[in-house]
Amino acid sequence: MTCVLRPPTVEELPTLSALCLRSKAVWGYGNDFMEACRSELTIEACELQSSSIAVAEENGKIVGVAQVRVTGSWADLLKLFVEPTMLRGGLGMKLFHWAASEATAMGAHRMAIEADPDAAPFYRRMGAKDSGFAPSGSIPGRMLPKLIKELGSM
Repeated sequence: MTCVLRPPTVEELPTLSALCLRSKAVWGYGNDFMEACRSELTIEACELQSSSIAVAEENGKIVGVAQVRVTGSWADLLKLFVEPTMLRGGLGMKLFHWAASEATAMGAHRMAIEADPDAAPFYRRMGAKDSGFAPSGSIPGRMLPKLIKELGSM
């Protein structure tokens, strides 16, 4: 894969947000569910300063995005989405490793992940361990698997 990871531009944020929605939709969610997730999956300009974001680009086309925020010794993996046509090709792993490395470089020792239930097996393969559940930021009453990745053990 000749994929380059780079920071996003503010002009690309709508494209990245649309990618997040397309990627989330692969799990078969209906229109109402996806609309409820729209706000949480939208990347706002202010997030360029409050978090680290990587865009995955291949042959000039945006094919993935990851976002991590570090507070003290903890990191939160806020987003990791891959273009549906690129799933299961190693790009998710590349973005995950970027997020873990970025978090480590910013002083984090652990990374928390509130995962879509269908994505949780991927994070477990990346070495994250189950740590209970967290409420969805989009769907009242929905609980998401919460995982913790100890950093430095990539």
